[in-house]
Amino acid sequence: MAQRRIATQEKTALDQDEIQTTKSDVTPAVAPATIAKLLFFTFAMVTFPLGSYFLTVNTIFKGNTTYAGGFAAFMANVVLIGYVIVAFQDDKTEQAIDAANEKKSR
Repeated sequence: MAQRRIATQEKTALDQDEIQTTKSDVTPAVAPATIAKLLFFTFAMVTFPLGSYFLTVNTIFKGNTTYAGGFAAFMANVVLIGYVIVAFQDDKTEQAIDAANEKKSR
């Protein structure tokens, strides 16, 4: 059987006499530039394939939806590869900054 806890032995947050002397960290966990890049590529992942499909289905491919769909899939892959390249570039710059900060601390 489970045992009951006696509520009088525990202190609530209001009952505690300790005062926090350290400031809380309110900086965002992810940089705003990273969020902006993610939003841009999200927008691009939706609009580029759809836009390329509807632009090419009647103009370039003369109503052939198979080729237009293939081109839209190609454009989705272009956006995805672009995002991966930008993410690697961003990671390399963060590693370089961390290495520079580590050298300064020595």
